[in-house]
Amino acid sequence: MPRAYLPGMTRARSTNDWGFPRWRGYESGREAARLRLCDKHGCTNPGNCPAPKSPNSPDRWYFCQQHAAEYNSGWDYFEGLSKEEAASREQAETQESAGYRESAYYGWIDSGDGSRTRDEMRALDLLGLAPDAEFDMVRKAWRMKAKEVHPDVRPGDEDAAKAFQALQLAYEVLRAGEERRTWKG
Repeated sequence: MPRAYLPGMTRARSTNDWGFPRWRGYESGREAARLRLCDKHGCTNPGNCPAPKSPNSPDRWYFCQQHAAEYNSGWDYFEGLSKEEAASREQAETQESAGYRESAYYGWIDSGDGSRTRDEMRALDLLGLAPDAEFDMVRKAWRMKAKEVHPDVRPGDEDAAKAFQALQLAYEVLRAGEERRTWKG
């Protein structure tokens, strides 16, 4: 005897989903994922590294990492340009990419606990301090070095004035870093 369906009831459909998350697919559909292959003839690896076909062309080859490295090893981006044209192109592209920041994770190095930025490490080096120096040590080192090259002590000495400005900047960088760590902690 056939089952009667009432209005509003849904019919059962057959599915491969058994209800366990590990048996479900990771994508929303069941279709095969489209994959672009490397443009190097005979290569079956995925082509996920774009490379320009010619210097001023928007067309790109899509190589695997190995073939992209081979292609780029023989590539001269500034070929056929004079020194002035190459410098202006490099400057324009540097200005275009200036909107991007380096990740904060990569901003520190060699400070042991990872709490110092690269600028703070340079400032500590200028003051002659270890990477794990406390801020009291920074203040003492800054005062000692600043007294030696202060413009009031050495009036008219350009090198001393530049050294004093560098020490001032180093101190400001380290003070800002200390304030940032104090607010976070």
